Amino acid sequence: MPRPPPPPPPPPLRPKPLFAPPLSSGSTSPTTTSSSPPSSSSASASSSSTAAHNSDYLWISLLIGLSKAAAQAKAPPRVSPCDAEELHEAPTCLPADVKLNYRPVIGILSHPGDGASDRLNKAANASYIAASYVKLVECAGARVIPLIYNEPKDILYKKVNLVNGVLFTGGWAKNGLYFEVVELIFKIVLRKNDAGDYFPLLAICLGFELLSIIISKDNRVLEEFNAGSHASTLQFVKNIDIKETVFQRFPPLLLKKLSTECLIMQHHHYGISPERFQNNKRLCNFFEILTTSADKDNKVCVSTVKARRYPITAFQWHPEKNAFEWGLPTIPHSEDAVQVTQQVANFFVREARKSMNRPSARKILDNLIYNYIPTYCGKAGKGFDEVYIFT
Repeated sequence: MPRPPPPPPPPPLRPKPLFAPPLSSGSTSPTTTSSSPPSSSSASASSSSTAAHNSDYLWISLLIGLSKAAAQAKAPPRVSPCDAEELHEAPTCLPADVKLNYRPVIGILSHPGDGASDRLNKAANASYIAASYVKLVECAGARVIPLIYNEPKDILYKKVNLVNGVLFTGGWAKNGLYFEVVELIFKIVLRKNDAGDYFPLLAICLGFELLSIIISKDNRVLEEFNAGSHASTLQFVKNIDIKETVFQRFPPLLLKKLSTECLIMQHHHYGISPERFQNNKRLCNFFEILTTSADKDNKVCVSTVKARRYPITAFQWHPEKNAFEWGLPTIPHSEDAVQVTQQVANFFVREARKSMNRPSARKILDNLIYNYIPTYCGKAGKGFDEVYIFT
């Protein structure tokens, strides 16, 4: 008797997609091509294939879920500024130093004239303060009260008692009422410091020259120099200790550049040589030389001094011009030069914060330079860019 023909081979298995979803009950297998019911062996193979398929999918889903959980556990939480208070305690700020005055006011003495060779104001009683000196003080966090040199003495005294330090500006006047007022305020500065009231003074250019005359008691102590509109370096005195001086907080690289690059502006025709300075006992006893500078003829003058016993610093150069004056083409305006301006301003105002003079706020507000309007005069192309004029 002949044998029955062998059953047909099962259809070839197609590769399963890695993330294929399980087949729902009642759905048609994508591999089924015949409408006839499957044999028992094919049904068994299909059932095994579906079970394996479902098992693979569950394992893969489980692994993906675990990977996401691990990644989220490692990632730091995202915190918005609004959530910071919930995650951290309130920031702890150091208390203010009660020994310092954080609202310092500087008195700047006005100079005769209008600052523009009478182009702006021809009044005989006119005086001015270049706005660059005001900005120098303001950029370090202080306010200004103008000390008008020719106003009644009682008013001048009251104003000096409202401030925490004084600035003498550049200029030309070396005699008359202006010289007398400079000498008067200088003596007030000394008295205040002798009485225990820390009261700094910064003297620039003409201010330096007038202090040299007053301290030396010699009207002929000054010499002629060719340093008008002259950018130059500062040469530090050998073995000088810059602690407790204007240069103490200068960055080391900037200190080096001061002696190798033209970062400071000289603009004067008088000064004092180191030799003459050292031969004058009164000057040597009062001031210590910090730096020297050369003029256009390479003649050397004393350019920075510091009082030995008082918070008084004097420059024969103009720190205010680097950042705030544009009338002279030789003024250094590089980033380093502007940093010199800022460092000087920071030093002076830092000194003023040590003053414990705390007058009434109303008296200060009534006398601030904000009560005056500056005049723009830079279109002339020379001199100052902006001045405050008082008549």
